[in-house]
Amino acid sequence: MPGHQRKPIPIHDPLLPDSMHPDEFDMKSPLQAMRELLAEDTRYKIEAYQFIREALQYAHENMDKVTTPTLSDTEETDQDVDARHVTGQQLCQACRMYALQQYGYLAKMVLANWGVERTGDFGDLVYNLIRIEQMRKSESDRREDFDDVYCFDDAFEPEFEFVTKKDED
Repeated sequence: MPGHQRKPIPIHDPLLPDSMHPDEFDMKSPLQAMRELLAEDTRYKIEAYQFIREALQYAHENMDKVTTPTLSDTEETDQDVDARHVTGQQLCQACRMYALQQYGYLAKMVLANWGVERTGDFGDLVYNLIRIEQMRKSESDRREDFDDVYCFDDAFEPEFEFVTKKDED
């Protein structure tokens, strides 16, 4: 209809219950949640969060290479635990292997550039992602599982194997 204008939709609709007003919804997109996280915790760059996700995928694909703790008779068996679950220690090992695969001798420097300088930083990254609902944890997972898994100073050093003439024969 010519000259007809639509009424704007009110932002605060008095007919909606208080709990359903649009300004009270906390429905953030993953991108919005990540932006807020980066502004709130400035220790790490976005590349560090992407690296953690990629390392988790690497851990799933290479579970046989990632060291697993030995279970005693009183602990849960593999049947009791989700087969796809990766522990904090396993993720730290996967981060190390994946970083070396991707960045070689520069792995430690690349991680440091993103704010990652100890295995505890992997834990902080993971638990930040859990907090914004971009990762999940099991009931048995703890933030401390990431602390001091290995020494960063040694973990990314090149390993050389010396072969003597006798070994070659």
